[in-house]
Amino acid sequence: MDTISAAVMLFLIMDPMGNLPIFTSLLKHIDKKRRRLVLIRELVIALVVMFLFLFAGEQILTFLGLDKEAVSISGAIILFLISLKMIFPPEGGLGASLGAGEEPLIVPLAIPMMAGPSIIATLILLAHQDPHRMADWSLALIGAWLASAVILMFSEVFQRIVGDKGLKAVERLMGMLLLMIAVQMFLNGIESYLS
Repeated sequence: MDTISAAVMLFLIMDPMGNLPIFTSLLKHIDKKRRRLVLIRELVIALVVMFLFLFAGEQILTFLGLDKEAVSISGAIILFLISLKMIFPPEGGLGASLGAGEEPLIVPLAIPMMAGPSIIATLILLAHQDPHRMADWSLALIGAWLASAVILMFSEVFQRIVGDKGLKAVERLMGMLLLMIAVQMFLNGIESYLS
């Protein structure tokens, strides 16, 4: 997998378009000037957490004694389940809320919305598959994070341009792409195991 493919995959897993309504609803009670600072803080915390798992992932897998094939297949299954939720979202969505004027700190915006189990598992998988390409994986993570951050920072603009139905359509399209990536990862894991 090259750097651009990894960045696209990470961006799809971060799902900024799907998270847009949740971020907006959680931050709507906060003053506009403060809202941007809170969002930046949460995005930076998420990036730090993701880098932590990217660089510590190989050690975690070595400690647990997991094979590359097992990680690839389990990662594919996780991505498959996430893509199904993107294509067929549950009724009512996440339903997260905070009290009026209350600021989110780490939970739920940084973790699990941005740096959730799916992105953490994928980063561990990337680090385990090719630990000599950490610079490439870092670039891919930064690129995906930056694209997601821009979408979330300018959420009002994106929601106005795309609309609610457009957001749903884009999320389902992203889910389809993620589903194809998951199937390819699964096939690669099976092929590697059989050979």
